[in-house]
Amino acid sequence: MHTGKSYRLPEFINWTRRSIYILLVLCTVPVVLYQVVGWHWLAIPWGVVFLLGATVALSSGFKNVQTYNRLQQAQQVWASIGSSSRIWGAMCRDLVASPEQGRVLAYRHLAWLTALRYEMRRAMPWETADKSYNAEYRRDYAIPEREERLERELLKYLPPGEVSQVLASGNRALQVMSLQGRATASLLAAGGLTMGAFNDMQKLIRDLQVLQCGSEQIKNFPFPRQYAFINSLFVWIMCVLLPFGMISEFEQLGARLGTAGGIDTVWLAVPLSLLIGWMYLALNQVVEASENPFEGGANDVPISRICQDIEFDLREMLGEADVPSPARQASDIAL
Repeated sequence: MHTGKSYRLPEFINWTRRSIYILLVLCTVPVVLYQVVGWHWLAIPWGVVFLLGATVALSSGFKNVQTYNRLQQAQQVWASIGSSSRIWGAMCRDLVASPEQGRVLAYRHLAWLTALRYEMRRAMPWETADKSYNAEYRRDYAIPEREERLERELLKYLPPGEVSQVLASGNRALQVMSLQGRATASLLAAGGLTMGAFNDMQKLIRDLQVLQCGSEQIKNFPFPRQYAFINSLFVWIMCVLLPFGMISEFEQLGARLGTAGGIDTVWLAVPLSLLIGWMYLALNQVVEASENPFEGGANDVPISRICQDIEFDLREMLGEADVPSPARQASDIAL
């Protein structure tokens, strides 16, 4: 997630420059054919473009709202994971009779967070992180889950036997949580937990599993493809037809100003069509980059940073000395 004050206009234009190149061609060719070649039949009534623009505005507005709600839902799920994780850390410290057993439970929870964030970073067919304009932007930051292997990260928190068991599972985060449930049951049987403490911890485990399902739902079910496709299609149709409608408007403007045949003013259709088309395409690209909040893009929910903060808080609760502060990236992008 971009955590700086704002995007800078030059970097935003650079991010969308490929669309600008295409638009420049789409806007220039009709005017050249109209003015130079003399194909005056190319001009279409402005009302046609206006009606299409209204349709595109409604479609883009719907997609923008739904995508923003999807991003907000992902943020809320991970905010709840953060608060529940800190409650779990307090329970491990205060309710478990053995401090060492409490530490084991807390570290297993960190393993669950690790397995979950790696699951959220899996590449899905509908995601856009590998598109050229997004992949190019990734040179400014690194995705931790693509830099380190999951096995190496899990070994920080689990014994090798449990790591092997987790890696062999189809749903690794769920497997870690299953181990956590069995561990609390064993502590209850051994007298390391009271029945009340056991019930509280089991309830929190269930709540964490519900949050995991909420995160998986956002990851595994994309923004409906039919809406994504039709909105992008409408935007491009409007960008293609926009200069044809602009031609007649600027020719009439030139006639009113007394310019013979509108020769000068018609060329204004090129920059204005380019500007309006870029606004729609840039908005569409922003929405597309926000559809999948866990793919590793610059607009993602910063799940790696959230997990780092949770680990720092839990280890500090356990009284560990010299707990390193979460590493902060030099760029404005937090993942």
